[in-house]
Amino acid sequence: QVQLVESGGGLVQPGGSLRLSCATSGQTLDYPAIGWFRQAPGKERQGVSCISGTAGNTYYADAVKGRLTISRDNAKNTVYLQINSLKPEDTAVYYCAAGLAMWCGLAPDEYSYWGQGTQVTVSS
Repeated sequence: QVQLVESGGGLVQPGGSLRLSCATSGQTLDYPAIGWFRQAPGKERQGVSCISGTAGNTYYADAVKGRLTISRDNAKNTVYLQINSLKPEDTAVYYCAAGLAMWCGLAPDEYSYWGQGTQVTVSS
């Protein structure tokens, strides 16, 4: 099993930035792919970024490309998501998830373990 704990969400003004953290523990080597997803009220969960295992390849959804940066610190078992130029439509609960494959994708069903989420609200 893998445990994931997100942090770093909050209320931010449009144009601001946030760095979300996803701390992982447990069988992390068996679930190397980490994805970030978000879910706004009344909408489906949407994959925004992921980072693969050993190679550390990164992928971004077209809707957020250029504003997000995903990175991982293997020594801390933590994956980060830097979000810049925040917009009101970025408001959502952000989740991280761990997947079994060495690559990563943005489909929720590729992931086996999920964190509890952190709320990001973009408003003036």
